[in-house]
Amino acid sequence: MRAIRGLVFDKDGTLFDFRATWSAWTRALLLELTEGQEDPAIRIGQAIGYDLRTGDFAPDSHVIAHTPAEIADVMIPFLPDVDRSALVARMSSLATETDLVAATELAPLFAALKGAGLSIGLATNDFEVPARAHLDQAGVLEFFDFVSGFDSGYGAKPEPGPLLAFTAARGLVPAEVAMVGDSVHDLVAGRAAGMRTVGVLTGIAGKDDLAPYADVVLPHIGHLPEWLATGAAASS
Repeated sequence: MRAIRGLVFDKDGTLFDFRATWSAWTRALLLELTEGQEDPAIRIGQAIGYDLRTGDFAPDSHVIAHTPAEIADVMIPFLPDVDRSALVARMSSLATETDLVAATELAPLFAALKGAGLSIGLATNDFEVPARAHLDQAGVLEFFDFVSGFDSGYGAKPEPGPLLAFTAARGLVPAEVAMVGDSVHDLVAGRAAGMRTVGVLTGIAGKDDLAPYADVVLPHIGHLPEWLATGAAASS
């Protein structure tokens, strides 16, 4: 059984609490697109699995795990006067302005993981540029050896391409890497890549949703050092 030498993380819902970070972003986007009119904003929100009134996401919301382009494809039928490319670009620029709410204290966690000799990667279905900006804003970009967005050329989760690109870039084999994520998309990608899978509960999915696809489900990524030290071998 191989020891874990690398960790590849999802971003939203994993490094950052999903609801606390992205509810305000989604609301702002919808109201901007509808020029502040709540009724059409509510209808578009329903299409992408977001409740404008409560700020909650449905478990199968497109915002949780789909790419910005896929989210735009769902919204564009409601916006006949909006250009799709312009919409995707606006989603990217608005994402860089988002107030991030970390799932735990990130800098000391990633300093400890790097100090333990682990390779660290990010595989997000967001754009790469905002993803790097978010890591920089959180003070942890320096700890990441690899950052991939859906537009980086490796594909998007749940396909395993971005995860395998990480292993190739770092000279690792999948069996010595764990994929850490908050959604079924993340864990399915990890399993498809041949990695161990770690679910976290800082997204929208619950433990029962993640458990069938995960070697372990943790409350948040702050529990990773303990799992690596005591439970990784037992859960593989």
